[in-house]
Amino acid sequence: KTFAANQKLKHSLKRLARKQRALSRKTKGSNRRAKAKQAVAKLHYRISNQRLAILHEVSDYLTANFSVIAIEDLNVRGMTKNHKLARAVNDAGFGMLRQFIKYKAELRQREVVIADRLFPSSKTCSACGHKNDAVVLGVQWWGCPSCKAHHNRDFNASVNLDRYGRDTLQLDLKPYTRVA
Repeated sequence: KTFAANQKLKHSLKRLARKQRALSRKTKGSNRRAKAKQAVAKLHYRISNQRLAILHEVSDYLTANFSVIAIEDLNVRGMTKNHKLARAVNDAGFGMLRQFIKYKAELRQREVVIADRLFPSSKTCSACGHKNDAVVLGVQWWGCPSCKAHHNRDFNASVNLDRYGRDTLQLDLKPYTRVA
C-alpha cells in the first residue's frame, strides 16, 4: 500500500505563507499585528497537528496489519540539506514516523527491523539481486542490465526491505541448541 501526500497540509502551508506575508506588512506594536501574529501561531499549531495525525494514521495502519515491519535507517538530517528535498522530507516526518512505529509495535508485540543505512534497497534488483549503481536520486523507473526486469524505484525498495526483514528474523527464529 502507498500513502499519498497530505493535500490538506499543502493547502495549509499555502495559507501560512499568505498569513505570514500579511503579518510582515503590519505596523509593529499595533493591535492588527497582534491579531495577525495570533492567526499565524494558530495556523502553525494546526499544521503541526495535521502532520502528527497523518503519522499516527500510517504508523497505526502498519502496526495493526503487519507482524514484521522493516524500515530503513535514513539520514534525515543529510536529506534535509538538499533544498529540493527538504520540504518533502520534513513533511513526511521520517524520524517521527520511526518513533511512532517503534512504540506502537512494542505495544502490539510486533517486530521492527531496521535496515542498515548503507543497505542498497532501491539499487538492488528484486528479481535477480544485481546491484545497479547507475540508479540516482531522480530516477523513478530503472531497468536491470542483468535480468532485463523493469522496476519502480519505491516498489523495488519495498520488496527488498521485506526480504531484508524476513532474512534478519530467520536468524533469530532458529531454535537454540544447548551445548552441555
